[in-house]
Amino acid sequence: MRGWVLLFCCLFCGGVTRAQSAVSLILVHGKIWTENPAQPEAEAVAVSGDRIVAVGTSAAMQKLAGPETKVIDLQGRRVLPGFNDAHVHLVAGGAALAGVHLRSAKSAAEFRGRIAAFARTQPKGTWIESGNWDQTGWTPPAYPTHQLIDAVTPDNPVAVWRLDGHMVLANALAMKLAGVDRNTRDIPGGVIVRDAQGNPTGIFKDAATDLIERVIPPLTPAQITAATLAAQTYAFANGVTSVQDLPGSTHDITGPPNLRVYQALLRSGQLHLRISASIRLLDWKQLADRGIETGFGGTTLHFGGLKSFADGGLGAGTAWMMQPYANNPKNSGLASDELQDPAAMYADMLGGDRAHLQLITHAIGDRANHTILDMYQRVEQADGPRDRRMRIEHAQHLLPSDIPRFAQLHVIASMQPYHAIDDGRWAEKLIGAQRAQTSYAWRSLLDSGAVLAFGSDWPVAPMSPLMGIYAAATRRTLDGKNPGGWIPAEKITVQEAIHAYTLGSAYAEFEDTIKGSIQPGKLADFVVLSDDILSIEPAQIRNTRVELTVLGGQVVYQRQ
Repeated sequence: MRGWVLLFCCLFCGGVTRAQSAVSLILVHGKIWTENPAQPEAEAVAVSGDRIVAVGTSAAMQKLAGPETKVIDLQGRRVLPGFNDAHVHLVAGGAALAGVHLRSAKSAAEFRGRIAAFARTQPKGTWIESGNWDQTGWTPPAYPTHQLIDAVTPDNPVAVWRLDGHMVLANALAMKLAGVDRNTRDIPGGVIVRDAQGNPTGIFKDAATDLIERVIPPLTPAQITAATLAAQTYAFANGVTSVQDLPGSTHDITGPPNLRVYQALLRSGQLHLRISASIRLLDWKQLADRGIETGFGGTTLHFGGLKSFADGGLGAGTAWMMQPYANNPKNSGLASDELQDPAAMYADMLGGDRAHLQLITHAIGDRANHTILDMYQRVEQADGPRDRRMRIEHAQHLLPSDIPRFAQLHVIASMQPYHAIDDGRWAEKLIGAQRAQTSYAWRSLLDSGAVLAFGSDWPVAPMSPLMGIYAAATRRTLDGKNPGGWIPAEKITVQEAIHAYTLGSAYAEFEDTIKGSIQPGKLADFVVLSDDILSIEPAQIRNTRVELTVLGGQVVYQRQ
């Protein structure tokens, strides 16, 4: 601490000579958006070690340069704080980079062909996973079945996921290994899709996916290591310096083995990406009994909180809604397997909260969001006021009356803008035009005083904050059919979207005092862009590229 005091004295009390030897990096001649209201824009920034020591004019910062100082001339380029992705599934995403890619398949035939080609590259018996398929662009837009892929995967069990992560397609071999047939009972909180004869089609939704997942061999430490390092490289290329790593389902028990690998990589000096890691709400006692609270750890790796689930996803028809789906009057979605027993789920929430562990809950449908807001309110009433920063992940479809409750209850809306321009292609067919008016209600949430934290849900969507900012500011759907924006009243400004991807996300992980803005004392995490997204038309942001990513004062990515 004494060293920092001396350094600040040098910088701000006129003594430049001693500061020169301490400043390791200077960025000059840029357009720096600081996220610091007291100094929103600057030309240059000086770094000592992993911390920012000064922000100001290029001339002032250059005076701090010593013989060993690295100086980067930004040549007028835009600089932002390093992006913080508030919602990822890090290892799953890293593993998916090497898996079969089905998102862009335009037909059932192309879907089958890609799986066939990938299967030919795999040893017999190896599971084929990931995928991220989307049937909404097919003609007709029907769910695939195991019969579509059985003939091309006779020796490889298959479990490929729909892009929302709430639905998996298993082939016949995978179902045989799982012991699933027409006699398998339905699962509370999940759906086994069946044909007219009652036979499983291969599609399993939400809690029912565990029937297949439980027979898939877990990743080895070596595989987790490779996936984590691949994910780190991918993050840096997208300007992401921090991620918040969350469980993917109530059955996701990969948290502990992933944490062990993260710690090993940190010890060996290979982990640089800043990770806030969370585990399932169901496991809260394991932490509470050991006295671990949210925030335990350091600046690179720390413990985040407890993730639970209230429902499924809209595309799977399992988002829990107050009223039936417009395209299926018999379906209103469903509560998660965890929420099948609301009393038990609330007891877990209260126990975790009393142990000072952050509550983080997936809720997509309006009924799911309403129910979780009610539970959070009960928790606060039972345990008293405190800086909890409880979060709802997704918060996609809201009752108008619930929008102001986020601010009133101090609940963070942790949302993923890319989902809006993806789902906006077909969402109104499922929930109707009226309910869609409060879908992805960023403007309304901000105007009511709520905190937004933005992320991607990678690998469900690309880990691209620039595409997220584009989505938030334009709401132009991916099919090009909404040039003025889908539900344009809910657009937000580029500045507001940047805030949600930087300081808002840092706030959501209790780290806003050390990162999320470019100001003295904070971590030296920056991203340099090819275009000034604060001055170009928002529609052009999708063409902007990350030129340079700096983490802790070190360049970790440079575009060739």
